[in-house]
Amino acid sequence: MLRDASLIPLSHQHHNGLALCVMTRRSLTADGSPANVAKLARRAIGRYELELANHFEIEEQVLFPACGEMPLTALLAAEHRTIEGLIAQLRTAPTAALLELFCALLSRHIRREENELFEQIQQALPREVLDRAGSEIDRRVVRICL
Repeated sequence: MLRDASLIPLSHQHHNGLALCVMTRRSLTADGSPANVAKLARRAIGRYELELANHFEIEEQVLFPACGEMPLTALLAAEHRTIEGLIAQLRTAPTAALLELFCALLSRHIRREENELFEQIQQALPREVLDRAGSEIDRRVVRICL
């Protein structure tokens, strides 16, 4: 199914998150040195601060409430907390294993939102609810260019 226009800004952020994971994994494979791990951890933390925190906030304050009672949103919010916890660990003691775990969870989380949540939303929510949420998403979203 094509992505509804109201959700496209979040899908763009998802694309950026997946790109971060691909670039991080490739770099770790090529160079697992402590210096590179530290650099990649700083990049992940920076992307979290710049875009992921904004993304999680929009989902939890705008999108999830618009969904009403969907069991999937509780799981996704719990994954947000887990990702935030991994970022906190990367701030203090970055390791290649932590970066791998961060990338695995973030990638799985993004695919779950795109393939399950967004599909459910597009089928279940009335047009006016999608449009109202979309306007607020568009107003609040941080847009970056990789």
